[in-house]
Amino acid sequence: MEQKNNTIAYYDSYADEFYRSTVAVEFTAMQERFLRKLKKGSYILDFGCGSGRDTKYFLEQGYRVEAIDGSAELCRRASQYTGIQVKHMLFEELSAEDRYDGIWACSSILHLPIDKLAKVMQKMTAALKENGIIYTSFKYGTFSGERNGRFFTDMTETAFADLLGGVGGLEVEEQWVSSDVRAERSEEKWLNLILRKR
Repeated sequence: MEQKNNTIAYYDSYADEFYRSTVAVEFTAMQERFLRKLKKGSYILDFGCGSGRDTKYFLEQGYRVEAIDGSAELCRRASQYTGIQVKHMLFEELSAEDRYDGIWACSSILHLPIDKLAKVMQKMTAALKENGIIYTSFKYGTFSGERNGRFFTDMTETAFADLLGGVGGLEVEEQWVSSDVRAERSEEKWLNLILRKR
């Protein structure tokens, strides 16, 4: 619990700075790659929505969106920005079943330690409708621990395949490595995954 609380405390403390640095980041290519796999009007859960950037985009494209975040401060800012009520909720509290066509977990569940990550991904699988999809992303590598005040679990293709084997019910439909979209961090690599509920 300690790491998670530190991470949430970080986002609560730096909410304005985080909001400003992410809300206007150009992310259309990634958003569209996800949306192409969904019918118009599909129901999306933005799982750890941060600034609300992606929620707003999905809403503008005609999708139904529910958004949650573990930071009360970011929930406030994202609610204001998106015009919908962002729910203050921890990942582990997800209890929906057979509800969403897609779950967008962009740079979010990477804050969970590996043992909690598997459990949360099982909850995400249960929350998806049959044939539903998940987009998620992790910093690329093998590090696990605190970095700059937040907890991270980094991933490689092999490590994620091992994790997925213990989750069950999901298969990798697409995976690719990308550079960070923020210019000052372009040397950072990310593992991106689109998963399909079997």
